[in-house]
Amino acid sequence: MKTSLFFWAITLVTVVSLCCQPLFLKQEDAKNSSSVPKEFDVVETSIKKVHQAYTENTLTAERLVEIYLERIQKYDQPSGLNAITSVNKMALQEARSLDEEFRKTGQLRSLHGIPVIVKENISTVGLQTTAGSLALKGFMPKEDAFIIKKLKDAGAIILAKSNMAEWGINANVTISSVAGETLNPYNLAYTTAGSSGGTAAAIAANFGIIGIGTDTGGSIRGPASHNAIVGVRPSMGLTSRKGIIPLNLRNDVPGPMTRTAEDAARVLEVINGYDPEDPLTEYGREKLPGSYTEFLQKDALKGIRIGVFRKLSNYASPEIDTLFQQAIYELEKQGAIIVESFEVPGFDSLRHNQWCAVFQDDLNEFLSSLGDEAPVNSLQEVIASGKYSKYIENDLINYQKYMRVQGETVCGGPFSDNKRIEFRNAIQQAMNLKRVDALIYPSWNRSPIKAGTIYAITGDNNHIIAPHTGQPAVTVPMGFLPENLPAGIQFLGRIFEDHKILSFAYAFERATQHRKKPKTFSK
Repeated sequence: MKTSLFFWAITLVTVVSLCCQPLFLKQEDAKNSSSVPKEFDVVETSIKKVHQAYTENTLTAERLVEIYLERIQKYDQPSGLNAITSVNKMALQEARSLDEEFRKTGQLRSLHGIPVIVKENISTVGLQTTAGSLALKGFMPKEDAFIIKKLKDAGAIILAKSNMAEWGINANVTISSVAGETLNPYNLAYTTAGSSGGTAAAIAANFGIIGIGTDTGGSIRGPASHNAIVGVRPSMGLTSRKGIIPLNLRNDVPGPMTRTAEDAARVLEVINGYDPEDPLTEYGREKLPGSYTEFLQKDALKGIRIGVFRKLSNYASPEIDTLFQQAIYELEKQGAIIVESFEVPGFDSLRHNQWCAVFQDDLNEFLSSLGDEAPVNSLQEVIASGKYSKYIENDLINYQKYMRVQGETVCGGPFSDNKRIEFRNAIQQAMNLKRVDALIYPSWNRSPIKAGTIYAITGDNNHIIAPHTGQPAVTVPMGFLPENLPAGIQFLGRIFEDHKILSFAYAFERATQHRKKPKTFSK
């Protein structure tokens, strides 16, 4: 009997032990899992945070690229955002190579393993480059644009290309015959502005860390304002235009589109510089600071004189004006001296007749430079093909008909056109007279327009000064309008003083924290 009881006791203990064993294992696993690093959160991350994760061995470039590719697949087309036109099939391989380099050297390059979204008009080897036009569909450049080479040399990974307003023509919307319309990530019923709207939407939605756009009139700053990011139009001559499909070379300039002013400064440090194949960069060759990031101080606005350029804000909507007035108050809180009476003598006459329709000349020259690789040979062929969005038909025809008046005084660049030099001198002399370090005004006087609207009274302030004078301008978030729509404030500085206005934008951004992530794309 005792033997029988002992047997059953042992059996019971064994059964209980076996039954409970999985529970004990799960508890131990749960305990151990708390020490496993969490997945790196890419939402609202920055270059500095990514590099810190690399050095702490909590993230690899390969995994970072995987995360972003997963986000693009999950959100871009399913949501209808439509920001991305193509992804780099070699991105993971490039990331693995950069990880191996870091393991061997222990050194990170300035943009090591940083994924970049590039506008569709910037030549990138291995990625289709169409300027949004079906006429260029399938064109794969054999050579990178100068700034793409600089990004790659700094260790950046070109992750994807982004949608744009076709040929860069429209400032109101981002619609192309290649990919259709890009929508605003903060409210998909509205537009992103143009023409770099795909880049702006992608960066706002956290599809990459940094973006590169181009600005002819306001194509960086408009979309940046509408998407609550930082957009920089650098001084003309600071960044090379080589390898960029032109809209108007006397105005075109590439620049950063990022979620923070610090990241914009880090990008500008990389992409600026002399290019022997772009003669305009000769003017900026001796005017570059050693660094842009060294000027980023949270108290950079203290004692700085800021001119409020009412000429460009008098017609703002009540909602924009409210945000702008609050921004002025916030600048004062940071120690800025506000100069309310700022004016430029003769501004109204100087600003007019600054445009020169050279698109046909510039495009034909670019296509000619491609030789046998050119998918079309001229603007005339583009029009004859019928491969373009209907909304730009009149623009294309007008560009074709336009007979440019010859002569440097009419169609020269910012350093050779007398009217442009006069306009810049008038603004900078007025700044000198008032001892003003920067001018401010709303980037846009009205809310973003409804998607598909195409034409509207937009209140766009971006086209009026910087494209013609060559001066640098930065837009930074200044708050949100009804319908959860972003708005931006613009800082304009003297030519080749990009580092100063970036520092002002940085200090304003740090003090106000107006940027917020779009809810639809926040996970």
